[in-house]
Amino acid sequence: MSTAGLAPPSFLAVARRRALHGAPLSAFVWVFAAAALVLAPLVSLVSVAAQGDRTLWARLVADVLPAALLDTTLLLAGVAALTSVIGIGTAWVVTAHQFPGRNALAWLLPLPLSVPTYITAYVYVEVFDSAGPVQDWLRALMGWSSRADYWFPEIRSLPGCILVMSVVLYPYVYIAARAMFLTQSASMIEVARTLGAGRLEMFRTIALPLARPALAVGLSLALLEALNDIGATEYLGVRTLTVSVFTTWLNRGSLPGAAQIACVMLAVVILLILLERFGRRNRRYVLSTRRPRMVHPVPLGRRLGLIAAILCALPVLLGFGLPASFLAREVAERGLLAQADSAFLGHLLTTIALAGSATVAALGLGILVVTGARLARTRIVTAARSISGIGYAVPGTVLALGLLGPLVAVDNGLNTIWRSLTGERLGLVLMGSSAAIVAAYTIRFLPIATGSLSAGMERVSNGLEDAARLLGARPRELVLRVQLPLLRPALASAALLVFVDCLKELPATLLLRPLNAETLATLVYGHASRGMFEDGSLAALLIVLVGVLPVLQLTRSAEAQRASSSSSVES
Repeated sequence: MSTAGLAPPSFLAVARRRALHGAPLSAFVWVFAAAALVLAPLVSLVSVAAQGDRTLWARLVADVLPAALLDTTLLLAGVAALTSVIGIGTAWVVTAHQFPGRNALAWLLPLPLSVPTYITAYVYVEVFDSAGPVQDWLRALMGWSSRADYWFPEIRSLPGCILVMSVVLYPYVYIAARAMFLTQSASMIEVARTLGAGRLEMFRTIALPLARPALAVGLSLALLEALNDIGATEYLGVRTLTVSVFTTWLNRGSLPGAAQIACVMLAVVILLILLERFGRRNRRYVLSTRRPRMVHPVPLGRRLGLIAAILCALPVLLGFGLPASFLAREVAERGLLAQADSAFLGHLLTTIALAGSATVAALGLGILVVTGARLARTRIVTAARSISGIGYAVPGTVLALGLLGPLVAVDNGLNTIWRSLTGERLGLVLMGSSAAIVAAYTIRFLPIATGSLSAGMERVSNGLEDAARLLGARPRELVLRVQLPLLRPALASAALLVFVDCLKELPATLLLRPLNAETLATLVYGHASRGMFEDGSLAALLIVLVGVLPVLQLTRSAEAQRASSSSSVES
């Protein structure tokens, strides 16, 4: 029996309006508090940047920004081009064609997302640098004796950095492209075939234009990750804006100068977001309500099938197979399991504690934001919720720099209160402690929690909420007894994604960690900075293995949705 049978629609509409206007004050407070939490470091960043004089800015414009902007622009352009080619190409091949290994490759292609870019960069230097096994083999085979004999660039270069980041970040584009290709109607493809269109023409004129909105989202995520990176770019000798912020702050001791460069980075982030919005402007593509048939893969011949399998397997091998196998070999050959002593276990526990605390904080705040926005559906609440979701777009280096001011302000307030009560100074509480890292993680990865929970909330029927309201449920009871039980799958998925992202986060951890505190990411970074990356292979391998879990979860969810849609179409 439907909800409409229990009460007239007009009565339900009145109930919804009354629930909206009777939304508790806490629903507004938590949404605005989350927005303020995200905005506070950005406002502080602008304030710190304004403290620098014109001489400092002129020096940055003359000596730092031109090279940093050029390298950043070239890096982002190269990553955009290569990730688009790899992600879109592999997504179309495994979706529209049938060939040996296709089903396995559909699961394997997202795996490079589990390997942080900085770990891939460290591995590639060990393998492809002048002292690595690849160049040793080429010198022996080709008789090369000097660098002038080589026709390819060094791995420690801008092209090398583009390659490293692209083979790791292309799954963002692949996942978005495959999701759109799977939902396109077969009728359009069949009409194009009857009109004589070939494979490439169908892809260019039908599949790709229809997938453009999703591709803009996937590509923007890949570029934001490339902009956030500091480990790979610094190690490969590419002086991006992120590296310039890091060196200006720590090596040159100029906090205002670093803040001014960070503001330029914010401008780049805003530009990327605007480009993403432009890429899907006024374009909405929906499936027919008459259950259209989905595209069925076309079998390829033996030769073309083998070529397709090789081309699709190559990104997996370069982005996941090579780094993972190198790390596993180093751990086995060097006996690095012996590193799992009390000190290493302490670093592991620190990593788990920080990531776990941030996951709990992000999920708790995400629940308050999503349920609060559901209870109070007004324009201003919707705007505040959107603001709370921009943290993921802010690079970790920029976020860490912007958090300094708010953290010091909170510490000063706590010291004032403590002094008035006890007459003694309390000292630093947040700044220079693990709480600073947890705050940075929470702000940066809050959008992952709210995004997963929002997707889960959209599946909660309004009829259930209306029925609960008609039975006298208060907003708190509605959240605890109706919404949260239905959000358990989304909560589990969000917790996994946030935890692993916290585990891999490097820039914010490097800049905010307490003295003598190490996470797995900073441990790997420290070994690589000393030229002994192999000694950190155990920590790096742990990060990669844990990172596989959310990637498999994402792939499983996508395949389950595809199976569900296919079964509904066939029924």
